[in-house]
Amino acid sequence: MHIVPEFKEILQSSNLQGSVLLYDPKKDGFYSNDFQWAEIKRLPASTFKIPNSIIALETGVIENEATMIPWDGKKRFLKSWERDLNFKEAFQLSCVPCYQEIARKIGVERMRAYLEKLGYSGMEFGSETIDRFWLEGNSGISQFQQILLLQRFYDKKLPISDKTSDLVKKIMFVNNENAYSLFGKTGMAARDGSTNGWYVGFIEKDEQVIFFATNVTPLVEMEMEAFGPLRISATVNALNWFLKNQSK
Repeated sequence: MHIVPEFKEILQSSNLQGSVLLYDPKKDGFYSNDFQWAEIKRLPASTFKIPNSIIALETGVIENEATMIPWDGKKRFLKSWERDLNFKEAFQLSCVPCYQEIARKIGVERMRAYLEKLGYSGMEFGSETIDRFWLEGNSGISQFQQILLLQRFYDKKLPISDKTSDLVKKIMFVNNENAYSLFGKTGMAARDGSTNGWYVGFIEKDEQVIFFATNVTPLVEMEMEAFGPLRISATVNALNWFLKNQSK
């Protein structure tokens, strides 16, 4: 494991504290500014849309990326959620009500069985919390666990079909603006008066893949509209620094 002080500087320059955790499978090395932070289990928030998507496809609750999830006409937290969305849109817009409906359709027993199959431990839920256990309660996942799942997913070592694996990877694609392909999912949750933000995923550059899991909280009081993009930009800056300096 390699301490990278520059990651802390990147976070602090955005008024953030926390940990950026990278894993380079070619070197079998972890890189972070704070490994202790990376070991703490926190609510997965919307990063849970990755396993939730896998389970939805494997159970047939969702057929493909074009499967429509109807809007019930009720006011939602974000205006962009107030319409019928297909599965790909629901993932990329991080539509919480859409995935709550998906979780209810999966049900407690199937959700529990599939999470066990995926090795996604630390989730606590029952019939009353099946549609929100990743947002509130005692569920928890660490940055190391996030990367372990992502690596097994990427290497197709999860007990799921290639069709599911390929489709979930497709909807995770973000952009290729930095000379690499970026795949990821954000998340944000509040517990005990503290807000934490996630960004997890991986990048592909030529024959190289780097996995990442960032978890941060604001150093100063800030609006969520500002905090949200900062966890992404800080992660991208850390990835760019790593790619530039890894051979030194």
